[in-house]
Amino acid sequence: MPSESRSTLISETQPRVEVANALEVSELRFTYPGGEQALHGVNLSVAAGEKVALLGPNGAGKSTLLLHLNGILRGEGRVAVCGQVIGDANIKRIRALVGLVFEYPDDQLFSPTVFEDVCYGPLYMGLSSDEIAQRAHRALAMVGMQGFEERMPHHLSLGQRKRVAIATVLSMDAEILALDEPTASLSPGARRDLMGVMDELPQTMIVSTHDIPMVRELFPRTVILDGGRVVADGDTNVILSDASLLKEHGLEVF
Repeated sequence: MPSESRSTLISETQPRVEVANALEVSELRFTYPGGEQALHGVNLSVAAGEKVALLGPNGAGKSTLLLHLNGILRGEGRVAVCGQVIGDANIKRIRALVGLVFEYPDDQLFSPTVFEDVCYGPLYMGLSSDEIAQRAHRALAMVGMQGFEERMPHHLSLGQRKRVAIATVLSMDAEILALDEPTASLSPGARRDLMGVMDELPQTMIVSTHDIPMVRELFPRTVILDGGRVVADGDTNVILSDASLLKEHGLEVF
């Protein structure tokens, strides 16, 4: 791709203009306690209902960025969710709005049964028992895990556990899903099943992944993060057709 065309993909130089943004990240910087700066002034806007893939090499800052979207990490700059700037006063609301799903589902599944895991978030929202149960059943149905309510999470396959982990945030009526490497380590069949779930979900979605074929199939927009900076942001087909761009940022060329 000619350099003048590639410049249209750089969000820092040409910010996207959105009418209704689900996420707005402005000049976000973050340094870990050991002194490693993971994010260097990230700017990113995601429209309501948009599905965005987040690509980049290991250590690019992808997971660090996702952890800022519901306030688990707090850096310098501004992060707004559905028009609300993240702060101490609204952090519980933010964490209901942004459902963060970790790469390893065992990091967020800890109850004796699937049903109890999916009920956990609504329970601490102070909802009635009927509302909690309705939300849990609905969330499990959305990920194709109805009928597994009384199963022990650690007896499920990895793909099933990943779907239950998504259900735990859907039960809180999350408007935004932030998924970290959702298809990693899955068998081909489990990967295809999970992709089908992701394709059907209506929520705004930002997904950190190395699964470029999945990105090509499911995500109209792709953002490349490298060295804690957004280096490309645009149409997925355009970005994935730029072999030199992918190679420059440590991404496998298909």
